[in-house]
Amino acid sequence: MTNQEKYLNAFVAALEVAPGEAPTLTYGESKSWDSVGHMALVAALEDAFDIMMEMDDIIDLSSFDKGKEILRKYAVEI
Repeated sequence: MTNQEKYLNAFVAALEVAPGEAPTLTYGESKSWDSVGHMALVAALEDAFDIMMEMDDIIDLSSFDKGKEILRKYAVEI
């Protein structure tokens, strides 16, 4: 499985959305991406890529694209 697939699957599983919907999501603008969904997403990303995100990065995770940028800090290329 590629990093792109792992990344998409984390969003789909944690936020319970269709794969086509995931790239359009932003925090707070989706019913499923609320504070509880946010923590589920962080946990899914940490598990998928075997990383531990810093608090600032958890707070900054606000969109599908921003998440890719944040993961680069952890040597994960999407």
